[in-house]
Amino acid sequence: MEKNVGGSDELVRVLAGAVAGVLSLAVLTQTVSLPALASPVLGVLALVLLVTGSVNVCPLYSALGVGTRRR
Repeated sequence: MEKNVGGSDELVRVLAGAVAGVLSLAVLTQTVSLPALASPVLGVLALVLLVTGSVNVCPLYSALGVGTRRR
């Protein structure tokens, strides 16, 4: 797949993924009081953001034909 995630988009995705991951673990350890379902949802969101930010490819961007990467 063609890379379609730009530099600032990559940074935002990695930072948001890290925050979502930490929040997921906080919910799992009951440090933060959110419904139990929030932990796996945040965990999956964290993984998606971290992977798409790391490999610079977003399947949704590809499907929509958009991108934030300069050519």
